[in-house]
Parts: sequence; structure tokens; C-alpha cells
Amino acid sequence: MSSLDKLMNLEGADAAFEFSPTGELTDHRLAEGSKLKSESLDLLAHTFVANIAIATMQARGWESSTGQGGFYPVQGFTLVGLEFSTVGNGECGVVLRNDSADFEAAYAALGS
Repeated sequence: MSSLDKLMNLEGADAAFEFSPTGELTDHRLAEGSKLKSESLDLLAHTFVANIAIATMQARGWESSTGQGGFYPVQGFTLVGLEFSTVGNGECGVVLRNDSADFEAAYAALGS
């Protein structure tokens, strides 16, 4: 089973997607009846790459200015919305319906 198919088996999964290091959408799956389109997932992938870059800069800056560790490397990112949220790690992400999302399960699936 592919990693995208595994992500689509998560409770509440509406979409799963993979992207390049520059944020280009490389593959995706949509749940039956999903209102999402590949163009939306491409924009979301670019958002992930941009936010991971900013979070990495902040984590490295915090560690170097305070001497505290454990903030870098950034392990993943979650964007929380009103009805849907997106969890990403590496170059893969999943869109989940908030009413049934299991964020811990999503991070576990993304980490494997």
C-alpha cells in the first residue's frame, strides 16, 4: 500500500498529497465527494514548504540565541482550520475533517 493510500485510510481523511522540496505537487489522492482540487493541494504544498522554512529559521535562531536545544529540526507542521486541518511531515501531508481527526494518528502515519 502506498503512503498516500495509508494516509487516506485515516479517520476523517479528505485528501493526501506528496510534494517536492520546492512545494510542487507530485501526487495526491482525494476522498470520494471531496470538494478539494489538485490546485488547492498544490497551494497547500507550497504553504507547507514556506512555513517549514520559517519555522526552521525560528527554531535555529531560538536555539542559537538562548542555548536551549530540542527545537531543531522541525519535525512537522499542522495548519488548523474551522472545518478541516492539514498535517504534514517531510514531503507529504493529509487533510483531515476536524470533527473526526486524530492528529496523533496522522503524525504516526506520516512518520513511517
